[in-house]
Amino acid sequence: MLVNLADRHSIANRFVAELRNAEVQKDRLRFRRNLERIGEVLAYEISQTLDYEPVEVETPLGVATPMLPTSRVVLATILRAGVPFHQGMLNYFDQADNAFISAYRRHHKDGSFDIQLEYVSCGDLTDSVLILADPMLATGASIVMALKHLERHGTPRAVHVAAVIASSAGVEAVQRQYPKAHIWLGAIDEELTAKSYIVPGLGDAGDLAYGDKM
Repeated sequence: MLVNLADRHSIANRFVAELRNAEVQKDRLRFRRNLERIGEVLAYEISQTLDYEPVEVETPLGVATPMLPTSRVVLATILRAGVPFHQGMLNYFDQADNAFISAYRRHHKDGSFDIQLEYVSCGDLTDSVLILADPMLATGASIVMALKHLERHGTPRAVHVAAVIASSAGVEAVQRQYPKAHIWLGAIDEELTAKSYIVPGLGDAGDLAYGDKM
């Protein structure tokens, strides 16, 4: 399943537009907040796919029986750009367990790169609903590597991949490796440069959120 928020008319389109806007990007606080807001919107969308059961809740005047989610959610993200996006989802999935992955691109002189993974912090994923959140889905290599390492911690019952901006090539790469994964996006761009940057994209999400790399 693939859900692209840009295919719909919703306030999420404004958040994505501000994330892309070079002038608005100068306000790091707003940039981080917009990543967070997209995370909140996608968390709401994903919540509709979870398992639910009726639960009695006592009010001052009686008893209500809302349908509440029963799935155990694990939110995973790739540091550092993923932190505010992850927080947006955590605002809604506030009872979720969390996993964190440290990974980065190591560039070579010929313009190629490989993905270096340094650290994974994750509990048992057995029978969970795993949501892997990363703002930019460019080639899909980081997402695929992260999922392969997370698999060592148990088999989730469902896998969701969430990104703010994706390239169509990156989406296809994830779908080839994980055809059963649900993919949730703020927007899809067609172009990917020779250095694997998304165009028009929005730039480097980590640098825009936290400052240039040292």
